[in-house]
Amino acid sequence: MAATTTTTTSILYPIPPSSSSSLSSRSTISSSFFRRTSLPKPLTSINNTTTHSRVVIRSAVAIEKETPETERPDTFLREVDDPSSSAASPHSSNVRAKFEKMIREAQDSVCAAVEAADGGAIFKEDVWSRPGGGGGISRVLQDGNVWEKAGVNISVVYGVMPPEAYRAAKGDNSTTTKPGPVPFFAAGISSVLHPKNPFAPTLHFNYRYFETDAPKDAPGAPRSWWFGGGTDLTPAYIFEDDVKHFHTVQKNTCDKFDPSFYPKFKKWCDDYFVIKHRNERRGLGGIFFDDLNDYDQEMLLSFATECANSVVPAYIPIVEKRKDTPFTEQNKEWQQLRRGRYVEFNLVYDRGTTFGLKTGGRIESILVSLPLTARWEYDHKPEEGSEEWKLLDACINPKEWI
Repeated sequence: MAATTTTTTSILYPIPPSSSSSLSSRSTISSSFFRRTSLPKPLTSINNTTTHSRVVIRSAVAIEKETPETERPDTFLREVDDPSSSAASPHSSNVRAKFEKMIREAQDSVCAAVEAADGGAIFKEDVWSRPGGGGGISRVLQDGNVWEKAGVNISVVYGVMPPEAYRAAKGDNSTTTKPGPVPFFAAGISSVLHPKNPFAPTLHFNYRYFETDAPKDAPGAPRSWWFGGGTDLTPAYIFEDDVKHFHTVQKNTCDKFDPSFYPKFKKWCDDYFVIKHRNERRGLGGIFFDDLNDYDQEMLLSFATECANSVVPAYIPIVEKRKDTPFTEQNKEWQQLRRGRYVEFNLVYDRGTTFGLKTGGRIESILVSLPLTARWEYDHKPEEGSEEWKLLDACINPKEWI
């Protein structure tokens, strides 16, 4: 047993995706419907024989309505939703159980790959539950050899959204749409990986499954389900081979299911991550989709699974190539400026921020996706033709990389 120390804990909050085809990603809609809370907590270490040699699980005081747990449960599903339970409803879909299994396996595989690339640091873990049903596992690695900050979090939760939160989630600003409280189920994996080296890109990905439970004749939203998510790359410098590799993996994943997916979801990603007041994208894109329910449910479950499983082969080889590249103070300052753009997008345009504020979320939860450090310079303009200028140009004028 390790000595007690102090660190931060993280909690995930569910957020439904947007119904707008032009919106989504690392909001609780966009980049995910997950937010994390940070508070000091005592640490105790236990052995974990699966993917981590030492996992730290915190269990001090409850955060808001969540209850810290000392052990990971076999499932966060309620008995009526767990196909292995004798209490399971014969009419309930097992998509919830399959999706939970997928995100837990994806969390393990991504965390193992991130730790291997770092070569020293390990993830700290929080397990938590909700009185209303469900819970989550939050893992954070910080100040490692390679990673400034890496978070890989899953959540499986049940709840009820107030009408204003439902309208915020659906992008409905009208005063005529006034649904009652909306029961929902949400499950997903959400991650942001920020390397230290300015030549190694940041990655964001999230995949989620969402249901509203209200019957058609009840107040609130009608019963429905959908999938959402995506994976996108945010470098400070362009290495065309790296970007082509990343997009090729995304295209190959999409093509296994529908050849129209990659061009459609690539454009959706480009159109979503726009910092409108600067007329530039946050990064070099990838794929993004939301409100996806016009295909067979099992097919979309397989698609989301394939997308989650593609994260490691799409991204980790790039980090391995770039993590030890020598860099100058100027390179680091440019990386910090680009992370400033990341902050601007999330604070100004990320719809998860709106959702979080309307549901009374903690500011630490709402801003979880932000990097540890960022920079702003007055009227900064890179020299035309420089490597920094090339990155900015690609963010202003999205390219077809493959």
